[in-house]
Amino acid sequence: MRTIVAGYDGSPSSQRALERAVWLANVADAKLVVTSVVPVLIGGAPPDGPGEELQEAAAAARAHGVEPELVEAIGDPAQAIAEVAELHEADLIVVGTREPSLVERALGWSVSEKVQRRAHCDVLIVHAGRDET
Repeated sequence: MRTIVAGYDGSPSSQRALERAVWLANVADAKLVVTSVVPVLIGGAPPDGPGEELQEAAAAARAHGVEPELVEAIGDPAQAIAEVAELHEADLIVVGTREPSLVERALGWSVSEKVQRRAHCDVLIVHAGRDET
């Protein structure tokens, strides 16, 4: 395994996913790419440099000896994460998930499910703990 991409949005499930990705990067001596996706703003410009979420993720990774590459993506989260993985020729994508609400399930709003359908590499879906849903 050479490259791992972790999707991060600051939620408890994405924090757990980042922990797994950092651990795997250490074990496999792999490059870690952390991406956070911001929605498209009509008439808005993309942010300058990594946002607060990515800075938080970078600090967590560095605390465990991993220097991540940070990628701020724009658009649909699942599509953006899959595109970042493709661009970086990732061997693995790590994303978090939680129990979706009835409305989220009905509308198909599970980013992790969409990522696993769009990705061209393995996907590890990390569940939030029972008390974090």
